[in-house]
Amino acid sequence: MRKKASTTGSRKGTIVVRTAPRDRKRALVLFDGRVEQAAIGRSGVTAIKREGDGATPRAVMRLIGGYVRRDRVPFPSTRLPMRAVRGDMLWCDAPQHPCYNRPVRAPFRAGHERMMRDDGLYDICLVMDWNISSRRRNAGSAIFFHLIRPGYEPTEGCVAVSLSAMRRLLRQMRRGMIVKVV
Repeated sequence: MRKKASTTGSRKGTIVVRTAPRDRKRALVLFDGRVEQAAIGRSGVTAIKREGDGATPRAVMRLIGGYVRRDRVPFPSTRLPMRAVRGDMLWCDAPQHPCYNRPVRAPFRAGHERMMRDDGLYDICLVMDWNISSRRRNAGSAIFFHLIRPGYEPTEGCVAVSLSAMRRLLRQMRRGMIVKVV
């Protein structure tokens, strides 16, 4: 469902993610005069993010780049740096490991997420600078902007939108663009 955003929605060049009325696991993504429905963490939004809490951090995050599952989705038109997902790509979510909140390659023994998922959530997966530039142990990892589950089921802390919404957003996205979760 798309709507026109109010003039108070987002500053030009900033993507605003606002908790939806009456459902803390849903959000509205405001950007460039549009409003898109989204899912956020199962625990809603938090100012104090912890690893595994299921919450989306209330924060201002920059877009770094992203990943595309090219065997499922055509490479999108965007100014955001994108890489093709391969089967050996993982993301470390083990707080005590030196690669915490970093991409790693299989085989990898510490806790991790597979970037090539069967459920399609990471067919397009954008990396936001949450706990990456300046890492803190247990402060949350793998906070992505990715595709939605059917029924807008909540995420583990990411922001998720439909494929059509992601395609619209990607046309305007670039490295360093701000995603502001309020």
